[in-house]
Amino acid sequence: MQKKSASTWTWFLIPSIIGVFLFMVPIKYEGDWIVPIAILANWLAGIVTPIIMWVAVAILVIAALGSVIMLFGPKKEPDKRGFWHNLFGVSLFWTVVRMIGAVFAIMTAFRLGPEAIWSENTGGLLLDPAEGLVTFLFTIFVFAGLLLPLLMNFGLLEFFGTMMVKIMRPLFKLPGRSSIDALASWVGDGTIGVLLTDKQYQEGHYTKKESAIIATTFSVVSITFSIVIIDTVGLSKYFLPFYGTVIVTGLALALIMPRIYPLSRKKQEYVDGRAFTGEEEKVPAGYNSFSHGLENALTKAHANRNIGKMFKDGLKNVLDMWVGVIPVVMAFGTVALILAEYTSFFQIIGKPFEPYLALLQIPEAAEAAPLMIVGFADMFLPSILAAGTVASEITLFTVAVISVVQLIYMSEVGGLILGSKIPVNFFELFVIFLLRTIIALPIVSLIAHMLF
Repeated sequence: MQKKSASTWTWFLIPSIIGVFLFMVPIKYEGDWIVPIAILANWLAGIVTPIIMWVAVAILVIAALGSVIMLFGPKKEPDKRGFWHNLFGVSLFWTVVRMIGAVFAIMTAFRLGPEAIWSENTGGLLLDPAEGLVTFLFTIFVFAGLLLPLLMNFGLLEFFGTMMVKIMRPLFKLPGRSSIDALASWVGDGTIGVLLTDKQYQEGHYTKKESAIIATTFSVVSITFSIVIIDTVGLSKYFLPFYGTVIVTGLALALIMPRIYPLSRKKQEYVDGRAFTGEEEKVPAGYNSFSHGLENALTKAHANRNIGKMFKDGLKNVLDMWVGVIPVVMAFGTVALILAEYTSFFQIIGKPFEPYLALLQIPEAAEAAPLMIVGFADMFLPSILAAGTVASEITLFTVAVISVVQLIYMSEVGGLILGSKIPVNFFELFVIFLLRTIIALPIVSLIAHMLF
């Protein structure tokens, strides 16, 4: 390995350590274990609570208007498109989605039109100034956009990527660097995992298949949210076996899902069309995994010494997340929540789960069947509804675990994936959600019967 200067080592170690601390090290704060990046987001949210809803509405409107203008304005070749053209220049479909998101936001903020759109369980749930997902995402995106480069730009992914590839590639068909995405999701938040994956895909580090697998399989629900879910169903004393079941089931799904449709059909090519060869993962002669990873990390750190450029790119990341992701979450999330709250849609499509649950000897199968599907709208809905309709502890435990391992929630991770450049469409997300549920149920029910 070539000898590197002390300053290069500093550029590798200091930003990487700070990044790991901010995104991946839970600390005790006001009685809860939470990662520092979420503490910063909550702190900012507390400051801007009086105006955050109106800021969100304004940016959603700007996103919609900017996209309409670009849609009908002069077209440019892809290599001549600047930042603003890329930000607002989307297809007709995504322009319409941004328009719908803006309309829903205006209706919710001013309580206009049908209550089904702006009620506290639909649009109001997303746009609530204190606890709404849309308003929370505005603050978390500020810090994620500015500070994610600490994880991405100074060699941490290169270092772990080389060492972890022998585990991640055969087991999950993924590059080693994806282990950082998974860990950031697990101890931080699934949204962070999606954002990190999206940036890595756009920069050419993940193939289409790899980015789809990581976003839909490893953007796991954080420990913090898991505590809330098990507490909601009144089984907080079973948290350890509950989370142990989540981990076992999640690993089983991570082994299976990349090997079946639709993820198995995704192309092994990068965003620019390059085919995956595997050459970039081979360790050169004279190196081992550790020394090669360290060499790559220090080379990366040496090439990214410009802090000013990091923050400039970070600000662009923030705007890209605000304009590209938030409208999708508002549009798809509101529609999904309306279907869950005001129609029998999820009860109808959940009906086939009743005989499946009965076969697995889950009590109150008729009451639990719709809860297997309603989580597609929002992660908390199954547990909230179960707490009021289900009495059996076996069923409550099963519902709680399933709601965590399903991963694809349109009000959060699902909406983020659709708003990102990760190549997964709405239909594929729903299929992945169903398959995760079907495969997970026998594992979860077996453990539930052993516990109760």
